[in-house]
Amino acid sequence: MKLFDVYPLFDINIVKGKGCHVWDDKGTEYLDLYGGHAVISIGHAHPHYVEMISNQVARLGFYSNSVINKLQQEVADRLGEISGYDDYQLFLINSGAEANENALKLASFYNGRKRVLSFSKAFHGRTSLAVEATHNPKIIAPINANGHVTYLPLNDIEAVKTELAKGDVCAVIIEGIQGVGGIQIPDAEFLQNLSKACEAADAVLVLDEIQSGYGRSGKFFAHQHAGIRPDMITMAKGIGNGFPMAGVLISPKFKPVYGQLGTTFGGNHLACSAAIAVLDVMKQENLVENAAKVGAHLLAELKKLPQIKEVRGEGLMIGMEFDEPIKELRQRLLFEQKVFTGVSGTNVIRLLPPLCLSMAEADEFLARFRKILP
Repeated sequence: MKLFDVYPLFDINIVKGKGCHVWDDKGTEYLDLYGGHAVISIGHAHPHYVEMISNQVARLGFYSNSVINKLQQEVADRLGEISGYDDYQLFLINSGAEANENALKLASFYNGRKRVLSFSKAFHGRTSLAVEATHNPKIIAPINANGHVTYLPLNDIEAVKTELAKGDVCAVIIEGIQGVGGIQIPDAEFLQNLSKACEAADAVLVLDEIQSGYGRSGKFFAHQHAGIRPDMITMAKGIGNGFPMAGVLISPKFKPVYGQLGTTFGGNHLACSAAIAVLDVMKQENLVENAAKVGAHLLAELKKLPQIKEVRGEGLMIGMEFDEPIKELRQRLLFEQKVFTGVSGTNVIRLLPPLCLSMAEADEFLARFRKILP
């Protein structure tokens, strides 16, 4: 049986990882500045993470959500403490798209409305409403194009207020930092005004922190740079360090109603063990602070390179925009310098390394990167 082709693949078979490094089946070592698309938060094969998952699967890998799973409450308690949202409620699911889908569904239950405001270059997932809220017509199938979403320019508060004044907006969904859109950062003042405008219109503000959250920006969530508290926060990727897991943080103003939301695999025993291990390591090794420190160093050094048109980012979420397409440059980084990076569109190289990236590893990347710059 053939696999259904979804992505163009590099001819590299990664079989092992440790920290910020991975190895292929030929024994070649690579510096990982992509973290499997921002998923690897605490580093590959962290000993505490491996031990936690191994011990849990030896006891119990899964049972349904029809019984108490005390690990879920432990995740909630740890997450509330480290994030500063201990008064919020947590709903655990499996993927980022699922998190956004459930957040928007809950928003619609709350105020009875069905129109959503999203922003240009946004990416929120590939499920029904999440993909409609994504500003990319190439991936919105006809069955998903239901007219529920209005796209607005990022950082244009007047455009938002005009739509909110119509009285039919269920929710506004925005990324803490746009990842797929090329590392576009909402202005702090815009986020502050957006929060106030949503509250005044009784529209739900959903912060998509799936890529920009979990310490990546140098704060636990990227929106915390602006000092706001949204109605809901969606998260995934770094929450499980590779184990599929996601969640929605939900303001106390939302009251649960049995049957409105549900999940089979969400918050299962293995996923919760992975999430607890991640939070343990993040706290013990000060990874949020490390992301801020090493990220600031990388940003400062990259901004000195005249070959780059613009460098954008916060913490260890960095985009380098070039005047020309970067396909060949990225391939040279990978095959000549043995460095994994990501892309946004055709002209932006994206860096999303594990949050344990050291200063020495950051400098090693910079040295290898300079070797291939024109």
